[in-house]
Amino acid sequence: MKMLLRFTVAAMVGTLSSATTLHADEFDGIRDSIRQRMLEERVPAIAVAVWRDGRIVWEQGFGWADRERRIAATEHTPFNIASLTKTMTGVGLMTLVQTDKVDLDKPVNDYLGPDPIQSRVGDPRAVSVRQVANHTSGLPPQDSTFYGEDISRVPTLSQTIQRYGIVMQHPGERYNYSNLGFAVLGRLIGHVSGKSYADYMRQEVFLPLGMTRSSVDVAPGLEAYRARGYDFDRNPIPDSASADPAAGSVFSSAHDIARFGMFLLKNHLADQAPILNDRFIDRLSSDPIPTSATNGYAVAINVTRLNGYRVLGHSGSSSGVHSDFVIVPERNLGVLVMANADGGAGDLRHQILTTLLPDWRKPAPAARMDTTFKPTAAMTGLWQGKVETYEGSQPIQLKILASGDIHVRIGAAPVFANRSTLRQDALVNEVAFKAGTLTGTTLARIETSDTRRHPHTVSLNLRFQGDKLSGTAFASSTYDEGLWVYTLPYWTELTRVGPL
Repeated sequence: MKMLLRFTVAAMVGTLSSATTLHADEFDGIRDSIRQRMLEERVPAIAVAVWRDGRIVWEQGFGWADRERRIAATEHTPFNIASLTKTMTGVGLMTLVQTDKVDLDKPVNDYLGPDPIQSRVGDPRAVSVRQVANHTSGLPPQDSTFYGEDISRVPTLSQTIQRYGIVMQHPGERYNYSNLGFAVLGRLIGHVSGKSYADYMRQEVFLPLGMTRSSVDVAPGLEAYRARGYDFDRNPIPDSASADPAAGSVFSSAHDIARFGMFLLKNHLADQAPILNDRFIDRLSSDPIPTSATNGYAVAINVTRLNGYRVLGHSGSSSGVHSDFVIVPERNLGVLVMANADGGAGDLRHQILTTLLPDWRKPAPAARMDTTFKPTAAMTGLWQGKVETYEGSQPIQLKILASGDIHVRIGAAPVFANRSTLRQDALVNEVAFKAGTLTGTTLARIETSDTRRHPHTVSLNLRFQGDKLSGTAFASSTYDEGLWVYTLPYWTELTRVGPL
């Protein structure tokens, strides 16, 4: 049976491909790599595009966009692009900046109408639009995805911001990747433009750029063409919707993203409207915030120095999707690879870039730092405080032992101390300590109406400040039946009350 399955997959990968170039060319080796990866990783579909000097030189789909319905993937198949959505949101934002409707350096709350963000660490008016767009606003990581029948329960952007739009680090203090920040930008676009985020992106970004198979979620009329997502076991994923659409809900095709890439390279195509002039395109990638020795993040786009080149782009990964988008301005070229399975695109972008740029090398993995938690005497002891949620506060208690072990209890103490319950202390696992911040994960529980829809663990991210600990407790349902469900942040404060 396994041999038969491998033969069937191999036949499908070998025969179901749509290509603009059928004769032998510089990409033949990459095609072989794609087919091999699809076979080994059981990836249903991969789509690629390469553009250079203002024209598409290769675009092709491989495999099944929808395996069960036998719909082949092509260069025009809309895939969910996950966080590559952010760069498109950045372009939508910049069109409002160009028309003087938004100032990147003014408070984001100036543009949110009845849905302002709040703050636990100072004045929320200190948060600028630019800081939200480059992930230095202090807004925490957050996301929430709904599947199948649960789609009817997706909260509005207003509800999401009211519940979770709370600054938990000082603005500008550090880079902290936040889908929630882009939910805020989606709300900003809607409030300033008077249109929904989805309508604005379709009417003011996608259609003017000739991206006819691009939309927020799946636009009416495109349902029959979109790529269906597949989980790690390669089972089809139900339809889904996100509470943070401006962070990761765009569907787009390889052909459309190539057109988007040429627009960002300032290749003025005759059939594209100039929705941004060159100066405002440059502003998207100017003044990046450093995220490592060689990497930075500007207005919704990564800026990297790699192999001597300045490289711009974004990637995306979620349940049933993996996308990689890269442009190299000084060589006027770009690459897009996407798959309808999490991790399915692998490092194919580097193989393509090596073909295009002989001096290109895949970057070495970053060295791992020792972040072992070694508590000082001032850290050990009993800590007590509260986890704040939109439905009220819940008590939290930490016991930090000299050994580095940590025990946590969230919620009321058990009624029967000798009975095993989820309210008894839980061990914090994967404890790490870096730059004064304690992190770890535990089987404790935070009770809200949002967290009850799926089982979850709790991840702590708390900073020591003398006898105070403060930061975020995340309720995370990372994988449930093979699906990414939610990460929900709650402000947490504790005080050291004495030794154990």
